[in-house]
Amino acid sequence: MVRRTFLKKVLLINGSPRPDGNTFCALQEIATQLEKHGIEAEIFQIGNKPVRMCISCGGCRRGKGCVFNDDPCNEIAAKLAGADALVVGSPVYYGQPNGGVLAVMQRLFYSNGQLVQNKPAAAVAVCRRGGATASLQTLNMMFEMMNMPVVTSQYWNIAYGAAKGEVKRDAEGMQTMRTLADNMAWLLDKIHAEGGKPAPDRNEPHTFTNFIR
Repeated sequence: MVRRTFLKKVLLINGSPRPDGNTFCALQEIATQLEKHGIEAEIFQIGNKPVRMCISCGGCRRGKGCVFNDDPCNEIAAKLAGADALVVGSPVYYGQPNGGVLAVMQRLFYSNGQLVQNKPAAAVAVCRRGGATASLQTLNMMFEMMNMPVVTSQYWNIAYGAAKGEVKRDAEGMQTMRTLADNMAWLLDKIHAEGGKPAPDRNEPHTFTNFIR
């Protein structure tokens, strides 16, 4: 039996333009398992409307989020403020995550980095055949720059399917999603036991360099 712990919240971002496709099915498997641990899980779909890329305007440096309010970036930021962890799911397009989810995540992390710092995170890739590990690497690189503990599973966080709902027939993939949820719940439990402190104190300021000599 899965034990009930404490009420926390995990935000799951569906990067697919299809609201109930295979990426949603994989995220729903995670959400259902999280809820068995007493953890609230919300799936947010980016949707199929145009998403802006970052134009490097610097407007977000004024501390009010991204200057563009006509796509989901700032809405996700508001939801993430009340979440304890993040899961980002994406279909694989030409060996990479969906362009929309990449555009949103890049702007979200740059304009609202303080909202994601130190929060546990996981990436999920859903594909017909190949490109999933490259997609996971791309998404995980964002987490690794923000001191976010990356939550893993019994295998890479991949589920396979082509036709709508076919991913549910991937028995190992679905089990991988459930194990990911179990590990996420375990980590949140440990953080909660430490008084909600997700990371050690850092006494050194961040040193920024480049490769120009």
